[in-house]
Amino acid sequence: MPLPAPNLDDRRFQDLVDDAKRLVQRRCPEWTDHNVSDPGVTLIEAFAFMVDQLLYRLNRVPDRNYLKFLDLIGLRPFPPTAATVDVTFWLSAPREQAVPVPAGTQVATVRTEGEEPVTFATTEDIAIVPTRMSRVLTQPNGEEPADRTDDLTGEQWVPCFAERPVPGDAVLFGLNDPAPGCAVMLRLDCVVAGRGVDPRDPPLVWEAWTDSGWRACAVERDTTGALNRAGEVVLHLPPGHAASVIARRRAGWLRCRLVPAEPGQPFFHASPQLRAAEAATVGGSGPAVHAELVTGEVLGLSEGVPGQRFTVRHAPIVVGDEPLAVEVAGGGGWTGWREVATFADSGPEDRHVRVDRGGGEIAFGPAVRQPDGTVRQYGAVPPKAAPIRVAAYRTGGGRRGNVARGSLAVLRDPVPFVSTVTNRAAATGGVDGESVADAATRGPLLLRTRERAVTAEDYEQLAREAAPEAVRVRCVPARADSAAVRVLVVPAVPAADPMADPMATDGSRFADLQPPGEMLERIRGYLDERRCVGARVIVEPPYYQGLTVVARIRARPRTTPETVRERALRALYGYLDPVAGGPDGSGWPFGRPIQSGEIFAVLQQLSGVDLVEDVLLFAADPVTGERGSPVQRVDLSANGLVFSYGHQVRVV
Repeated sequence: MPLPAPNLDDRRFQDLVDDAKRLVQRRCPEWTDHNVSDPGVTLIEAFAFMVDQLLYRLNRVPDRNYLKFLDLIGLRPFPPTAATVDVTFWLSAPREQAVPVPAGTQVATVRTEGEEPVTFATTEDIAIVPTRMSRVLTQPNGEEPADRTDDLTGEQWVPCFAERPVPGDAVLFGLNDPAPGCAVMLRLDCVVAGRGVDPRDPPLVWEAWTDSGWRACAVERDTTGALNRAGEVVLHLPPGHAASVIARRRAGWLRCRLVPAEPGQPFFHASPQLRAAEAATVGGSGPAVHAELVTGEVLGLSEGVPGQRFTVRHAPIVVGDEPLAVEVAGGGGWTGWREVATFADSGPEDRHVRVDRGGGEIAFGPAVRQPDGTVRQYGAVPPKAAPIRVAAYRTGGGRRGNVARGSLAVLRDPVPFVSTVTNRAAATGGVDGESVADAATRGPLLLRTRERAVTAEDYEQLAREAAPEAVRVRCVPARADSAAVRVLVVPAVPAADPMADPMATDGSRFADLQPPGEMLERIRGYLDERRCVGARVIVEPPYYQGLTVVARIRARPRTTPETVRERALRALYGYLDPVAGGPDGSGWPFGRPIQSGEIFAVLQQLSGVDLVEDVLLFAADPVTGERGSPVQRVDLSANGLVFSYGHQVRVV
């Protein structure tokens, strides 16, 4: 059992009042009126109230000592991490010159009456370069591309694919220059000729050529009805879009390619016809972070002694991919000092610093007296009176930055020729700094692991140290007969709200739940240094089991059915959420099966619901959308989490 915390003084308010009255009887026997109406008793109660507050603070001393002990063993609370997202800047009209969007441009959410806006800043320069259509090629499956540019005179129609289209047929559009990271609008003059296809679900994909081959493009808008009428196609080109030579023509190539139809998906019976094609750049995208950039901050002057500590003006420092750049002036310039986790391996000439990102403190190496009386210096000492500065760092962060898709709509720093801004996906990665209570809970675990991964809990604890932005970490054995372990990582994403953001429940949210490759590599490298010999570590996302709930609900009289339906959908997406769902609201438990009985309970307690008549569960594939047969229970593997996919609620 844990050691009990001592109660240094267990007296409370009434005990203090009674003690004072007993002393009155002994020291002043002529005072006989001890009722609450007596002014003297009022003074006694006032003093007892103040002493009670002092005793409460006195009994907090053991907690303070506990935190100081944690500080002695080197425990530091995890700093916050900043959410990141790609933002798109839309031009008011296509331009003939490039439109630059400088790094640090701020965008924000809309200010409301009860909440301050959430501000993001771009992390790199964005160039919205002009483009125009230079070439159009057609390429039937397995054949050489044919240049049809001269045939697009506006008087005759050119078939986009073969006379009898098959998967692999493609039409290629060449831009005069590549437009990496830009939004390009294609104006296509087509005729209704591609018979047999569903214009809302065509079996085709848009791709752009990059240095690593063809990559898929996100389609912002398509009004051509699968190349069957005059309209526009707005594509978001990948950052690596590059020029290439196809059919002896150099251009920044885009292509529309036919793919095999899914079961039940109609395919083309005839080729669409194209008469004219134009291209223009209408926007550009780039990464943004929910943190403020501070550059060139001077911390102070060195005193020329070991163990110096300096604090930045804007704490905390959010976790970044790169170490903090600390510089010391000397020799006519600034010399960089490298950030290290510990001074244990630092010598007297090593320019090393330690950084407490949560408190914003920069520490230089100490001098330690050895048993033989000598003094060893761990890390170099900056020269006396030398200025010390931090080249750049970011401050802010937190889970408040995990805004939903389309929330960033305010351009705080005006950019010429840019009319609007938006984020096409939800921001992810924002996590609040670790609280003192959580750090106190982690202290005993830190002593037990001692930077070594032996048990499953050790792997989970060390993975959280390597990536504080991971909202959930779970370690499970890879196989029963193997020494390998799987470390499952769930990134921080906003909770699903089908009413506020319908796209958050489809493939876009499923993609957000996949942790970035950089995070997985960082955890893998951190655990590889601390694993047992012979153990193999696999770091990956969990297996997400898609689930579709089909429910029939009877509403109470004088209750709007649509309101009840919205409440039911919110409850289902909230309860069956891998990040914030489950019985305790901390995320669906790993491997916990889903049963129709608990779905009945979730829906029955909603306001306006008279009776839940029926609930059916369908296992679904979040990638393809295929659903299984109706069941009453869906089992999950040890590395499985539930993922809501297209719930359907009927209110009668």
